[in-house]
Amino acid sequence: MRIAAPPACTPRWPHSALPAELVPATARLRAHVLGLVRPDGTLHSPCHSRVLESALLLALLDRTRLEPAARSRVAAYLSLHCDSPEPLDRLLARAALRHKPDPDGLLDVERFLARAPDFTGPRKRALLHAVLTLLGAVPAGEISVPEAFRLHGLHTWARVQVTAVKTILAHGHRAVDESDLELLRSTQRPGTVWEANLLIHLSVLHALVPVAGQYPLVVEGVKTALSHQRPDGGMPFIPDEDTWVTATAGVALHAAGAGAPIVDLIARRLTALQHPAGGWSFADGVQLPDVDCTSVAVEVLHLAGPDVYRVPLRRALGALHALRGKDGGFPTYLAGAPSEACMTTAAANALSTQGPTHRHEVEAALAYLASQQRPDGSFPPDWSSSRLHTVFRAVLAASRHPGTSPDSPARRIITRGVALVADCQNADGGWGQQDGDASDALSTAYALTALSTQDTPGPAARGVAYLLSQQRPDGSISSVADSIGPRPFGFAVPALADVFTLLALGHLTRRMAPTPCRTPPMDGDLKDEADTASSPAVAGLSTVRP
Repeated sequence: MRIAAPPACTPRWPHSALPAELVPATARLRAHVLGLVRPDGTLHSPCHSRVLESALLLALLDRTRLEPAARSRVAAYLSLHCDSPEPLDRLLARAALRHKPDPDGLLDVERFLARAPDFTGPRKRALLHAVLTLLGAVPAGEISVPEAFRLHGLHTWARVQVTAVKTILAHGHRAVDESDLELLRSTQRPGTVWEANLLIHLSVLHALVPVAGQYPLVVEGVKTALSHQRPDGGMPFIPDEDTWVTATAGVALHAAGAGAPIVDLIARRLTALQHPAGGWSFADGVQLPDVDCTSVAVEVLHLAGPDVYRVPLRRALGALHALRGKDGGFPTYLAGAPSEACMTTAAANALSTQGPTHRHEVEAALAYLASQQRPDGSFPPDWSSSRLHTVFRAVLAASRHPGTSPDSPARRIITRGVALVADCQNADGGWGQQDGDASDALSTAYALTALSTQDTPGPAARGVAYLLSQQRPDGSISSVADSIGPRPFGFAVPALADVFTLLALGHLTRRMAPTPCRTPPMDGDLKDEADTASSPAVAGLSTVRP
């Protein structure tokens, strides 16, 4: 996602081509993001409450008759979502509160599940069925699709989630496997949410409630869950994804000219969080690494200093190489799992930091991406509800290795991706998550980052005007959420709107011609370092790296 040095022939855009507010707005947003970075280099942004986990908590408290005060708080949160515009939230909130279903707002299950990759379909159908069974929204009953409970090739989170779902649906129909119960019990530690995943934690507790002798474990598990209950009474999917947000912020801050000290601070924090095998997870304490976090961390370490961070970079690139599929693509978690377009764009951008060293892997990744790109320029579902998320990252990756042939995979990716962005711009200048959706800041930021690679500034100018209209007085950005986990369930981490908007504005600002009587921006220096040093996280930092 980082900015690459543009070819000498790439035209700069005149300042008059983009709204005059772009530069000061970028400075305000940059200052806001800098203010979110803690002294240890972490950008902390807690995950908001979600109806799914909140409904499961309410059902669990009803089943166990524990914590009546907490129950009242979560019930109050859910009552606010009984008329939500989101059909799934409306269905879950009404079912958890035992309200009558909304006859005019039935969930289109098939359309909802289509937002997840095909290979996850049976598992996600079983998960949704188990949740609705626990809430009394559908009759209890097992699912007869074997693929829904097959554990072979699944990563640890999926194995536990599938086992919990299987156990929930089995109660009252057949004996529960002791090996399954042992796996579920192994995730329970007082005060600790296994892998920081509250959906799995609550699912496991529901699976254990009817099992003789498990009540003390369930009581402790409820106490652990309630330590994460939000002030609004709801429960989040995960407490935070600070490692992912921090790494992405490192790239965005560099793009927007925040300077070397803050990027180095973030790089040092990421180095401290690197797993022994070389990868990174979405949050501190999570054991399962993923391609996305690892790839963006590689970009940050490269920007902070490839020589300084040579050892952690070598380990990280080794971890990525070990996950590479035979088709040239990359999965999210495990070697041998199906490759995914979004993860492949992430890995390609990371591998491209190494110049010709990994050129073959990058070209193979681009060939895989071209094979996955649809005729309209989009890609299969990823970890964002915006179809432009994979598009902008693919366009960036392809722009670094465009090839010489007009029909090269990279050229096809760029041509189709940019055409999609151009065709789906809304009348207000912004972009929505899917065709026909209202504009939102995150989707617009993705679109603008893709457009920053092109010669014509016109569509970008209208997009910038919309994006800046979403900026709050404190510099932050208002947007609908677009994160998904597990797919296709959405969740909200508010700082991502700030980070991806800053990334987009940084890319756009770099395309502008230098102002008169000023040295052209180099190495991220779009402003005086004195501005950067005003952040509490970097005040007093030496520019000397460790």
